[in-house]
Amino acid sequence: MTALLLVCLGAPPAPPTVVKAEPDAALTASFRQKDGWVGGDGAFSVSLGEKRALWLFSDTWVGAVRDGKRKDVELVNNTVGVEDGTGSDRKLTFAVQKGAKGKPAALFTPPDGEGWFWPFAGHVADDKLHVFLPRFEKTSDPGAFGFRGFDLWLGTVARPDADPLKWKPEYTKVPFADLTGTRKWAFGSAVLTVGDFAYVYGYEETPSKPFPVRKLLTARVPRDKLADFKAWRFLANGEWTADPKDATGQADKVAVELSVSYLPGLKQYALVHTENGLSDRIVGRFAPAPEGPWSDPVLLYTCPEMKKDKRVFSYAAKAHPHLATGNELVISYVVNSFDLGPVVNNAELYWPLFVRVRLK
Repeated sequence: MTALLLVCLGAPPAPPTVVKAEPDAALTASFRQKDGWVGGDGAFSVSLGEKRALWLFSDTWVGAVRDGKRKDVELVNNTVGVEDGTGSDRKLTFAVQKGAKGKPAALFTPPDGEGWFWPFAGHVADDKLHVFLPRFEKTSDPGAFGFRGFDLWLGTVARPDADPLKWKPEYTKVPFADLTGTRKWAFGSAVLTVGDFAYVYGYEETPSKPFPVRKLLTARVPRDKLADFKAWRFLANGEWTADPKDATGQADKVAVELSVSYLPGLKQYALVHTENGLSDRIVGRFAPAPEGPWSDPVLLYTCPEMKKDKRVFSYAAKAHPHLATGNELVISYVVNSFDLGPVVNNAELYWPLFVRVRLK
């Protein structure tokens, strides 16, 4: 049925055009704190209802900001934010776990103690939160990219509406990933519920210069069976197959972090990411169905920071539909430095930055 649908659709419809794209200063400011949680990247959001959402952050600074610099800070591999309310009543709090001797610690930790987790997309079903957790380890490479992924896990929280500091995640290794071969691939970059299914998006990556060749992968599973890996099916040349190795790439130049959401006024699905994963260009592709076919990329926003300072880079763009109204995308991205020192000494770096993009 799906193959027939894609054949009938042929090429995707014309994508929408950008009417306006501008920073949302108020939304950005709501994440800026002087004490405690003072910066993080990743910034995946998971809606828990009309007035509550979770934010999943990767590497996070914990300490203080004084005179435009981070002071007495420590870096932990992941934290969680809780957003309550909407509009002027919106309130954002951050949960930072305490470990040995009261020092800040990651909330999600590998069960065998090896490496660390950077949270990716989350999915809520049957009152449980599932979070995709790619695991990383250090390499000898200097600078900001001295790490590599080596496997993928699923963290499950029984009561996500509880205080995150009281969570007791359970961990299951996900078989749908190969992060060590020449062709790297994994799932969990985004999750979207449509009808009875959860669509889980990932990527495949092969070496190239200056950027790897990276394409979108798509899987689906009954919405309440995300942890039942036998129930997963993978999109391969327009048909669903049980073998993840048969999955075929779709849109190119994608990032490992991305989002897929639905725009009801336009009746199209939006795939949003930083072009090639590291760029000043945030792009969107659009499709009539969650499995595609995807349009050519549309430039949604050009991040200004990389043109101002060659020592920084923009990445981690994704949309947050629970913050949007009408035919708009509310998109976050992060600006980081190739070296650690500037991130500590310039507190303007390493926070989620938000833009609103209105489409027609």
